[in-house]
Amino acid sequence: MSSPENTEEPLLTSEPTVEPPPEPAPGEHTDTLPSIEEQFRQLELQAAEHHDAWLRAKAEGENIRRRAQEDISKAHKFAVEKFAGELLAVKDSLEAALAAPEQTAESFKAGVELTLKQLVSAFEKNALNEVNPAGEKFNPHRHQAIAMVDSDQEPNTVVTVLQKGYLIAERVLRPALVMVAKPKS
Repeated sequence: MSSPENTEEPLLTSEPTVEPPPEPAPGEHTDTLPSIEEQFRQLELQAAEHHDAWLRAKAEGENIRRRAQEDISKAHKFAVEKFAGELLAVKDSLEAALAAPEQTAESFKAGVELTLKQLVSAFEKNALNEVNPAGEKFNPHRHQAIAMVDSDQEPNTVVTVLQKGYLIAERVLRPALVMVAKPKS
């Protein structure tokens, strides 16, 4: 009989061999993931920080809106302040003219002319411009036609200005009242 030879062959098994992880060297640090509870606490802290920042930004936005509304209110309330200050000098001049005991027609006229100059100066300083369209083409945005008259001038030309108009910063405050040349028939 033959004797089986005793050979050592590795046996195949269904379990793989697992080697333990290497031991860290004494000076090495290994990264470990924080526990779920620690991650949750960190996320709660971040959420609280974000919520606090959001509340502060919201409050700042509301403060800016409130301040802007106050500024607009003050601008509306005091917009006329500069112009009113200019008109006070005109009023003072008129009162002084009326208070003078003995006036001649010439001195009264001179005082009225000086007062008119003060008023025109106040208008100029506050962008209040006169519209006197005599001889210009009729502009319905700046003029108000009262009548059409026969004239030698070109049709739709302003012939007579009954009342001057005024612009404030290029916006019509009062249109000029005018008479316009009729087209020849």
